[in-house]
Amino acid sequence: MSLAECLLVLFIVELSIERNDLSDLKVCNYFCKFMMIQPDFSTVYSHLIALYGQSSGENVFERLQAILDRYSDLSAPQREGSDHALSEHDSVLITYADQLSESDTLPLQTLSHFCEQYLSGLVNSIHLLPFFPYSSDDGFSVIDYRAVNPAFGNWDEVARLGRGFRLMFDAVINHVSVQHEWFRAFLKDDPHYRDYFIVINGNPDLSQVVRPRALPLLTKFDTPSGPKKVWTTFSADQVDLNFQNPNVLLEIVDTLLFYVAQGAQLIRLDAIAYLWKEIGTSCIHLPQTHRIIRLFRSVLDIIAPHVILVTETNVPHRENISYFGNGTDEAQMVYNFALPPLTLHTFYTGNSRVLSKWAADLKLPSRHTTFFNFLASHDGIGINPARGILSYFEINALMERSIQHGSLVSYKDDPSGAPIPYELNINYFDALSNPHAEESLNIQVDRFMTAQAIMLALVGVPGIYFHSLFGSRSWRKGVELTERNRTINRQKFELAAFESELVDEASLRHHVFRRYAQLLRARSTSSAFHPHGRQQVLDCGEAIFALLRLSPDGNKRVLCLHNVSDQTQDVVINLKDIFRSISGKLTNLITNRLMEDSLNSKLTLQPYQSLWLEMKE
Repeated sequence: MSLAECLLVLFIVELSIERNDLSDLKVCNYFCKFMMIQPDFSTVYSHLIALYGQSSGENVFERLQAILDRYSDLSAPQREGSDHALSEHDSVLITYADQLSESDTLPLQTLSHFCEQYLSGLVNSIHLLPFFPYSSDDGFSVIDYRAVNPAFGNWDEVARLGRGFRLMFDAVINHVSVQHEWFRAFLKDDPHYRDYFIVINGNPDLSQVVRPRALPLLTKFDTPSGPKKVWTTFSADQVDLNFQNPNVLLEIVDTLLFYVAQGAQLIRLDAIAYLWKEIGTSCIHLPQTHRIIRLFRSVLDIIAPHVILVTETNVPHRENISYFGNGTDEAQMVYNFALPPLTLHTFYTGNSRVLSKWAADLKLPSRHTTFFNFLASHDGIGINPARGILSYFEINALMERSIQHGSLVSYKDDPSGAPIPYELNINYFDALSNPHAEESLNIQVDRFMTAQAIMLALVGVPGIYFHSLFGSRSWRKGVELTERNRTINRQKFELAAFESELVDEASLRHHVFRRYAQLLRARSTSSAFHPHGRQQVLDCGEAIFALLRLSPDGNKRVLCLHNVSDQTQDVVINLKDIFRSISGKLTNLITNRLMEDSLNSKLTLQPYQSLWLEMKE
């Protein structure tokens, strides 16, 4: 685009803004089509004007174009035997870079070797939890966005991992560590960084601000010009960035593109809901936050259209899915935060009604979006996402049962300052099966794997935490060491001892990993599990979570039946209605075995059994 053409586009955009026609910029788009110009830059421009006003927005647009020019040659990294579109083969391992260690080897090297040996052909993507230098919160207090923690390895090791697996990086952009160079400069009253952070003068009313923690919102820091009260949403070590300063936005856009250059194909926007602050508001889900996400999406669509944005917003379901935007302009994937507590409730009650009703209402705004499904992560089991779906009494029952299983509970402050529970801290295996109960290991594994099968069957891309894939239990000793509840699900391992457990056929790890591998292989065999396919929730009784998955073209169908109870269940179903034809062979994809009496309309599921049935020609 020439300078003259660009100026003409900007002139049309300004007219659209003056006429309050900002929603679609039809005039600009028509102009661009007439001139054979892609309207992408006009969209970026409109976002900047909306955020910063006419004069400042134009200046920021020029500076942003200079950044985009530096990354104009980005292309998708090549992985052997794969393309970059999502499919039923996609699943994501969630892991720390230093999850496994061995002497005289950097953890990233150890992780690469381990994943190549055990996970090739099972999962094709790895979410590397923050692997940058950090000062607290197990990586989520970043000191340097552009460096690999030298204790873990270097960018070459990250690149090696990326040659075998699609990589997801964390963009921890709501806040930085107090040790970050930007904040150290702020503390010295460096004028360039004076507005990189949010300083509160006087005593304004901040009672409306939604708090994710039971910690002070403001932290006092000494500077040469005097003490300053700085906004710290998550902890005194994590200072919030000020996106009202366009310099901050440009720094972050540059950082995101740097991650793409280093091999990121998925970018997880951590705690993104809190990004923009306005005194007198809740400071969560503000329109400017959504506008910034749309800006990120527009930039990536221009420079790196293969990159997928994933929003992490641990909030009630309706607010969570708002980050899909209109289906084309915000995140391509959204963490399905309601799934973990609803699945837990389902198994605690032996009743799938609530889960089925919720799943039946899941709607994707476009074929370009899907859910990031998970049951466990480095954090706990969020309670907030279940509010409005489970009743007050059901949530209390969920908490009480979890506590009986050894769960800890983390709290946050409501607007009045009163503590309310927001997270259950427990390994998901223990959450499902009381470690103190006299119950066979086989039953516990069956229960756990059926919960995982539900997650894998739902429309979306599955995210599998390392400790779930390999059958870990709660690490109470870690909590004692760190005095942090979340440590209960963040244990790290010495490789030799871990592998010794994994190959021991009597061990929990061996049983869970073998069964998980079976599910992942089964899922990858049918396009009915495509992330952009369809699903229908079926009523097969309260003890059965039943789902019909269909491929995007509707030609492949898989009937997914999950017994969530401790009793044998008979399911009576018309297979001809499900599969449209019963001339083929009914096959259980999980075991890859033909079903006996496949024409019989009655199917029997043992306690905590899963069946994924496909009619094969």
